[in-house]
Amino acid sequence: MRLALLSDIHANLHALHACLAHARARQVDRFVFLGDLVGYGGDPSPVVEHIMQMARNEGAIVLLGNHDVLAIRPPHSVTTMGDYTASWTNAQLSPEHIDWLGSLPLTCQIGSCLFVHASVHAPYEWHYVYERPMAHTSLLATGDWSGVRYVFCGHTHVQTLFCQTADKETARTQTARVVTDSPLLLAAQKKWHASIGSVGQPRDGNPHAMYAILEVSDLDKTAPAHLTFFRIPYDHSAAADTIRRVGLFDFFADRLEEGR
Repeated sequence: MRLALLSDIHANLHALHACLAHARARQVDRFVFLGDLVGYGGDPSPVVEHIMQMARNEGAIVLLGNHDVLAIRPPHSVTTMGDYTASWTNAQLSPEHIDWLGSLPLTCQIGSCLFVHASVHAPYEWHYVYERPMAHTSLLATGDWSGVRYVFCGHTHVQTLFCQTADKETARTQTARVVTDSPLLLAAQKKWHASIGSVGQPRDGNPHAMYAILEVSDLDKTAPAHLTFFRIPYDHSAAADTIRRVGLFDFFADRLEEGR
């Protein structure tokens, strides 16, 4: 099975279309969206509508992210750019979109794979898994899930990969090297934690969109998997122009063009 993993679209329709086209050309079997469909970007309604239809018509898996929660229930008082953007996003979404976002789960397990927006440890607290200690904590939390060997998340807006020895009592977690456009073997005798980066707002100095494809022969057994990270060029200037055109902050447009 080939799964396309996408996260942190952040209302960036240009980047979403580019990643979907790239994944469809590689004949993926299913799409998995790991949360933060909205926030920061200028096309929240078209993005939510597109992904909602993919869930209904193609069986796409969609999870809840922290910015989706903010869009559903924006702050009563607006004191920051984030507050304003959440309120603006809420006003762009239809009642159907808001109800659908509110119905999304925090996690989803398919066989040996566990999908989550942030960390497996207290997923609603939105912990960032940037570094090895947090990856270790997140992987230890998979002990509450039967048969999980692979964790896939977003939230950090960067692509990372960690592996952990399988013995819970003496488990050690290490950082693994991330490469793009080349399948990485995820050996079944270890546990793995991957952040697949951000479709709509990369933050590593490269404006190209991020996503990944997971290939596993049998999701219900301890078969090895292959994970391929991708960077996808797209018209980030057009996405930035959309942010400016709708009246959101130039800061969000500038960071798209700079990949920060």
